[in-house]
Amino acid sequence: MKQNTSLAKRFPKIRRMVGKATRGMLIAIAAASLFLSIDLTFPQSASAYPFWAQQNYENPREATGRLACANCHLAEKKTIVEAPQSVLPDSVFKAVVKVPYDLNSKQILGDGSKGGLNVGAVLMLPEGFKIAPPDRIPEEMKEEVGGTYFVPYSEDKENIVLVGPVPGEENQEIVFPVLSPDPATDKSIHFGKYAIHAGANRGRGQVYPTGEPSNNIVVNSPATGKVTQVNGADDGGYKITIQPEEGAAVVGKVPAGLKLAVATGDEVIAGAPLNEDPNVGGFGQMDTEIVLQSSGRVAGLIAFLAAVTLSQIMLVLKKKQVERVQEAEMSF
Repeated sequence: MKQNTSLAKRFPKIRRMVGKATRGMLIAIAAASLFLSIDLTFPQSASAYPFWAQQNYENPREATGRLACANCHLAEKKTIVEAPQSVLPDSVFKAVVKVPYDLNSKQILGDGSKGGLNVGAVLMLPEGFKIAPPDRIPEEMKEEVGGTYFVPYSEDKENIVLVGPVPGEENQEIVFPVLSPDPATDKSIHFGKYAIHAGANRGRGQVYPTGEPSNNIVVNSPATGKVTQVNGADDGGYKITIQPEEGAAVVGKVPAGLKLAVATGDEVIAGAPLNEDPNVGGFGQMDTEIVLQSSGRVAGLIAFLAAVTLSQIMLVLKKKQVERVQEAEMSF
């Protein structure tokens, strides 16, 4: 230590360099501490596309009935929603959204490589219905729900719930634990039939929320002519030069990771695909209905059916009695 101090005194340049290095280290530590404290104190929401929809659509369901997810996930796939036909007030039931697809499918990722598919779902419940709090969910249903994280669409729309994106291998069936409202405590809720809207996507979309096409799409030829060159692009994609019969050559760009459907010397027409369709996913939606049933009405219905059954039995017994009396009178 004494030797280092004496060296610093003898060589001012070394002393200045040591001072600069020390200050730089202190600044780096302070910046890292500030970043971590801000991140912990003011956590930021994930920059996923469902959040983009939340910010740009007050209601994810358009007047035509189409959900906002269909604006980016252009391909159509099957989606199934299952819910009870009727539920009682202030009770917990499960709504299941099924997102079927071939688990062996691999999709084109943003960097051109291939990977597994993610899934996501949106469930639009009737007004007053919402995700049940953890202390109201039965243990058996908790096992079915697993670690699924539910996000309300907005602060004033707890009845609209988002899930995902989550890995598709373990989430082809998404279980929503739903708590029904109680008209006895909320006068705006009434007994009756309500509609449930559900949508689910698997895989990446063909359009980004900004309107730009992703690399998970078919690229069409910009002109009619002959393919004269197929060159690799700097980003890993392809540049396809098409020479029309008249005019200058036109260049079409195919993103990285896509498989070309044309080669040098091929004749193409405008709008024809330059690559094979890479999309293995898609979006689908389904509607169903649920009845918020009154327990009093159910008890009344059971009592009415029991009375009708008893009346029918009594009529049959009375008829048998009359037949026996008539038979006895005829024997005299």
